[in-house]
Amino acid sequence: MIGLVSYGTYIPRYRLPVGEIAAVWGKNPSEIISSLGVNEKSVPAPDEDAVTLAIEAARSALIHGNIDAKSIGALFVGSESHPYAVNPTSTIVGELLGVGRDYLASDMEFACKAGTAGMQAVAGLVASGNIKSGMAIGTDTAQSKPHDVLEYTSAAASAACIIGNDHVIAELVSYTSYSSDTPDFWRRDGIRYPSHAGRFTGEPAYFAHVTGAAGFLSKKTGVEPKDADYCVFHMPNGKFPRDVARRLGCTKEQIAPSLTVDRIGNPYSASAMLGFCALLDAIPSGKTIFMVSYGSGAGSDAFLWKTTKRLSEIQKKRKAMKADVENQIANRKQISYTEYLKYTHKI
Repeated sequence: MIGLVSYGTYIPRYRLPVGEIAAVWGKNPSEIISSLGVNEKSVPAPDEDAVTLAIEAARSALIHGNIDAKSIGALFVGSESHPYAVNPTSTIVGELLGVGRDYLASDMEFACKAGTAGMQAVAGLVASGNIKSGMAIGTDTAQSKPHDVLEYTSAAASAACIIGNDHVIAELVSYTSYSSDTPDFWRRDGIRYPSHAGRFTGEPAYFAHVTGAAGFLSKKTGVEPKDADYCVFHMPNGKFPRDVARRLGCTKEQIAPSLTVDRIGNPYSASAMLGFCALLDAIPSGKTIFMVSYGSGAGSDAFLWKTTKRLSEIQKKRKAMKADVENQIANRKQISYTEYLKYTHKI
């Protein structure tokens, strides 16, 4: 059996209310909150970046799974906000975790699905027998230009998933991807903030790819999203995952445990993975999970999981240490818009 062996998450404690951003720019706070379905977003501390967030999540995954860092045979870090243009995030993370030298390290970049692309790569290496276990991390301190619509939702968080073939807590039943050249979101080299194609990011981008990947996985497995016990979708805002769930025949109860976006925004590469981890924190064994990520450019990765009896062991450890997603979201400190600008080095 190949699947998830352990997982870890990290959400910075600082929060910026969406209403605060709207008020600064002379917008109606209630209209903005209603249109996006997001109340506040997580903000990194001044000394936090994609690397430090990744390390926190990765350490958590190792601790809760009682896993020796040196057993990790591959380490992939997916992010849109790697702090270095030339110098890998993955080797910094591996060095500080104590992984050793005998491992494959690589940074991945595919907008918001870079982390799930890493999960597929690790699963393939484990299935081939080349490694016994590997780690995929989605981490971002999401970038957005002041007064751009992205500023209301761009957030910070990380999620780390260790995939292997021993002590599996969620079996990876199957996975697939859906890819195309759909440039709905981009950032050229040397440009600080990303650009986007506005409403074009909806139907031909997010919805086409998420439903497309879901269709491919359903054809491959015979399981449709509505047939699974729970579903997870990438969360660029509070409305898109709910809308795509409805289109795919899912109920509110199937996606509710995964919806972190309402309270922390969209942490880009960590979004779907964080929703997956939040779901794992809350559900029992023997449940199926239909998961679909999305990354602009564009593509979606789809996974079908089934939780095992070992999941409860990780759940107990995470809750005992207050490291579960719900506790991390609750551990918050509100900041002002000015503090946000300072913390994210925009002024």
